[in-house]
Parts: sequence; structure tokens; C-alpha cells
Amino acid sequence: MNNQQRTKLLENQNRSYTEGSIECINKQWIFFDEDNEEATLLDVWLNQAIEVFRLNRWKEGIFCGENQIKIGNVIHPLKNQDKIRIRKNLVFSLEQLAKELNDDAFYQFITNLNALNFSLYDCIYCYNHLTFLSETKQKNGVNFMIFDNSDNIISVHHHFFYYENESDRFEFTLGTGKRMVIEKMGK
Repeated sequence: MNNQQRTKLLENQNRSYTEGSIECINKQWIFFDEDNEEATLLDVWLNQAIEVFRLNRWKEGIFCGENQIKIGNVIHPLKNQDKIRIRKNLVFSLEQLAKELNDDAFYQFITNLNALNFSLYDCIYCYNHLTFLSETKQKNGVNFMIFDNSDNIISVHHHFFYYENESDRFEFTLGTGKRMVIEKMGK
């Protein structure tokens, strides 16, 4: 699995965007999140990538301020009630963990998490013990993650041992008590 395949897997996660609509109120552009109905000034995403729904598809551009988005080399005006989506950021420690996992462990972790109807973007907490072991030859320990998809909560413990052989064990425990364990050994 190369970096492009990893990126594709991350981009295709459910709930990886915050979606909503925009409205101009008192000469200020406001973004209304459709999930939690919170209102945020659109200026928070000034000079950042956002997507607008036009002609039955999402078009990515850079928000230029006021009511303008630059798509390619063309500036387009935004309108009241335009549908907008903004890519969410992963929890930093989870993003680092995803980079540190070997390809097989990365794929097994994500596909099993997705099979339980959770996305990496549902992460509300991640403790990445691997980060503290970057200078050691023998790496072992546990990473802890908690995900909330609004319907359920899951705790994931990632037990790892990296030395002459590699071992990754993921223990998934749902709030309902259902459990699943996967283990990947290699080298």
C-alpha cells in the first residue's frame, strides 16, 4: 500500500466533512453546521479549502473572504443557502499513529473500525504511546482510542510489539459490550 492508497482510504471515511449551509447576516457570512446546528463565521476558513455544491456535485476551492471562492483560477460568488462542506482534521495523535502503523496493520485497523460503523473522524480521544518510543529499538506498549459515531461509542486498544518481529493486536469494545479482537503478526 503506497501513500496515495492510504490517503484515498482516509479521504473515503464516513463523516470526514462538516457539512452545512451559509447565509449572509448583517454583512457577515455565517456557516450553519447541519449536524449540530451551530453557527460559525465563515471567515474561520479564510484562505483554506472548502467545497461548494454546484451543478449536482462538490467543487473544491479556496475561500477568499466576503462571498468568494476561488475554484481553479476563477473566482465564484457564494450565495445565501449554498451547501458547503469542510474537511475535518483528524485528532493529531491519531494522525501520527496512522502514519506509524505498517500497511497491513493500518488496513486491518481501518477496515474493521469501518465494519463496526465507525470512522477515523469519529475519534474523540487518542493516546499514542508509540510517539514516545521513537528513539528505542524495541517498541512495545498500548495505544488507547475512543470513537463516538453519535449512535454508539467504541474503545480501541492497540497492543504493539516491534523488535525482531512485529505484532499488532487491536481490541475493539463497543458500548453495548460487543467485543472483537484482531491480531497481525509479521516479519
